[in-house]
Amino acid sequence: SELCVFDLTLAMVPAEGVAADLSHLETKVKVKGYALDKDDKPVEKLGECLTGCDLVLVPAGMPRKPGMTRADLLGVNAGIAKNIVEACAKYCPNAVVGLIVNPVNSVVPAMCELYKKAGLDPKKICGVTSLDIVRANKFVYEATGADLAGIDVPVVGGHAGATILPLFSKVPAAKDFTPEQVEAMDKHVQDAGTDVVNAKGGKGSATLSMAYAGAKFGNAVLCGLAGEENEECAYVLRDEAEGAKLPYLASKVTFGAAGVMKAAPIEGLNEYEQKRYEECLTQLKGEIDAGLEFAATTELAK
Repeated sequence: SELCVFDLTLAMVPAEGVAADLSHLETKVKVKGYALDKDDKPVEKLGECLTGCDLVLVPAGMPRKPGMTRADLLGVNAGIAKNIVEACAKYCPNAVVGLIVNPVNSVVPAMCELYKKAGLDPKKICGVTSLDIVRANKFVYEATGADLAGIDVPVVGGHAGATILPLFSKVPAAKDFTPEQVEAMDKHVQDAGTDVVNAKGGKGSATLSMAYAGAKFGNAVLCGLAGEENEECAYVLRDEAEGAKLPYLASKVTFGAAGVMKAAPIEGLNEYEQKRYEECLTQLKGEIDAGLEFAATTELAK
């Protein structure tokens, strides 16, 4: 029923302007914009914006630049994410929080651990990985010409480089791919974000395609909250009972009335995918550990 748009006053386009633009869409939704100065603390200023929210999408942080690793971003962007997450913890602790903050593989574990410390449900925090699925689906379509509506590539593992593992074996449209095609397509999905960064000449990263993917994730969550269970891949804390090899992994997630209901186990991999999965886990473990180390040094303000 209501959409709140928040940004900093130094943003190129004011949040109030974005809200005014969105308010003209022919829906019943009320739209309002909020802006803070860069030195303002969200936990002190965003009460009106966040109170009563069911879903908070957080596309924040410094974008990657050519030559930058995701590890380079962690020190800056984890702090930015923390500022928003602690405001969510105070004003809308039951909301689903979708983090679009790189490096997702580290930032999500960090924020989940901080939620745990605060006595809140860490499963309310999700890493938005939908863009990996959007890209994989489009690339399969381009290679095969198959009906795009029937292509749904599960992408598991994480959300950076070799941790991104598209499972083409699960997609009928890709059944005739040669091993060489699978490997090339796998690499294409892994490198797609870097391709955009390079194509923009260091002046930004994926924004328009990310907005589309973010809306796809948001729709799945909101449908679930409305009582219509919906599946979407996301990077989340795993249930201990699952016996997953790492505590945080991306896979298909079922969203329901309380948010995350269950995450699908990663199983039934072919030989190539199993080898890649082991490679993914090795890199992902280090990135998860980096997030946990950040969380160990701080806690959410109240």
